[in-house]
Amino acid sequence: MRSLIFVILGFASTLSAVDNPISEVVNTENNWNISIMKILVSVMIFIIATLVLKYLTRAFEKIAERWTRFRLGIKRIIPIVRIIGWTISVYIIIVGVLRPPFQTIVAVTASAGIAIGFASQDILKNIFGGVMILFDRPFQVGDKIQVGSFYGEVLTIGLRSVRIVTPDDSVVSIPNSEIVNQSVSNSNSGETNCQVVAEFYLDTDIDFQRIKKIAYQSAVVSRYAYLKKPVSIVFKQEIHMGKPKIKLRIKAYVLDIRYEFAFMSDITQIFQEALQKELALTATDM
Repeated sequence: MRSLIFVILGFASTLSAVDNPISEVVNTENNWNISIMKILVSVMIFIIATLVLKYLTRAFEKIAERWTRFRLGIKRIIPIVRIIGWTISVYIIIVGVLRPPFQTIVAVTASAGIAIGFASQDILKNIFGGVMILFDRPFQVGDKIQVGSFYGEVLTIGLRSVRIVTPDDSVVSIPNSEIVNQSVSNSNSGETNCQVVAEFYLDTDIDFQRIKKIAYQSAVVSRYAYLKKPVSIVFKQEIHMGKPKIKLRIKAYVLDIRYEFAFMSDITQIFQEALQKELALTATDM
């Protein structure tokens, strides 16, 4: 990275030392010159900014994965760093390199605003949506969210879309304009733990106290259980497949949102095995 920057800066200084009258391509009434040198320097700054931000993003992601306790906090810094980085880069290009007169900035901004407004309304909606998400913060990088039919962990929050990874390891890009116009469910709201619910249908003649004890043990013995929050056991009578059944819900917290489905699988397996043993003992006693 350092060698690339030094090569680019050396190339830029070499070009600046060459006195070539052909390089002056535009001269406005305000004595504002846009030279080939300025264009090259602007492109170089853009390339350097892209590489630096890419490197910083990867560095933050590696640090986040290494420090599990601070993973969500570190990942939330990434969108802010990218916005600040691009803002500084654009400012340097406009104010430090191109240096257009104020009247030119106003005229170009107005013309570009009108053109962009007509040509790319959807893009602008997504950009404004991304800004609203960053300021309103209904969710952040690392949260588990439900948007429409998609559920997964937030990977990135960009100006155009939000990317989430689903339980089947698919990356889904959702336009920001769609997110701000519908309900979003957040499973963990910035915490590393979240609630997991496992559901079972049982016969109506069960021993509620015994089943409740088995269900509780099924949750707390799992290696993924977060025991600093309570485990809830809920019974409800429903009609399932045309027959009256008792719906059992085991509500417990997983220590890390990435183990959500592993925890649910653990609870299901432990509960079913314990229930089968209980039924077998009951049949033997009878």
